[in-house]
Amino acid sequence: MAAGPVPSGSVRAPGPAPAAPMLIACALGIEQLALRMGRRLHGGASPGPVTVIRTGMGPANAQRAVTRALEGGELRGAAVVASGFCAGLEPGMHPGDLVVADETRGPGGSTPCTGTELLVRALERAVPGRTVHTGPLSGSDHVVRGQERAQLRGTGAIAVDMESAATLRSALSTGVRSRPVAAVRVVVDAPEHELVRIGTVRGGISAFCVLRSVLPAFFEWHRSLLLPRR
Repeated sequence: MAAGPVPSGSVRAPGPAPAAPMLIACALGIEQLALRMGRRLHGGASPGPVTVIRTGMGPANAQRAVTRALEGGELRGAAVVASGFCAGLEPGMHPGDLVVADETRGPGGSTPCTGTELLVRALERAVPGRTVHTGPLSGSDHVVRGQERAQLRGTGAIAVDMESAATLRSALSTGVRSRPVAAVRVVVDAPEHELVRIGTVRGGISAFCVLRSVLPAFFEWHRSLLLPRR
């Protein structure tokens, strides 16, 4: 039987909530491969469609790629996660350690991240045994070495990469300033483990395996943010 018109003053029962999309942005093909492999290997229930894009290296490429992706209808309100590899700044960091930014810093200022504590707990469950560092993630337009690494550490930053700050700033400049944003990086280069040294191939493999394991934590973080707050 066909449904009749809704009487004046009545409220139709709400349908299912629309799926909540998530955009994960990384710079390199090897990072995108790790994240896509992780989806196949580790699965995890996402609250909506997940898109992983490779932006290319550097803040300008990240800004262009993220802005273009979010201007499309399907991802307009998406949560955004900047992910991939980074250089650790603190002594004692090792390849394969995780960095969860509480804010990203770039030439345009700082961008606070959403639900950092939720994300840390989710990562500790998804990648048990790995150290998770939390603090400011600095942006750079080039690979940071030597004295410059120490100078950045002096600002309070715990890690540096070239795309996260631009990714999150672009995400919040596309008309949806309330969207959740986060930056999760895997240390591949640290003060005592610089990439120029022999033996860092092992560190690179370790970082790749960790990055391959993080997606369930991203999904858990996103689901938690969508739950109604009491």
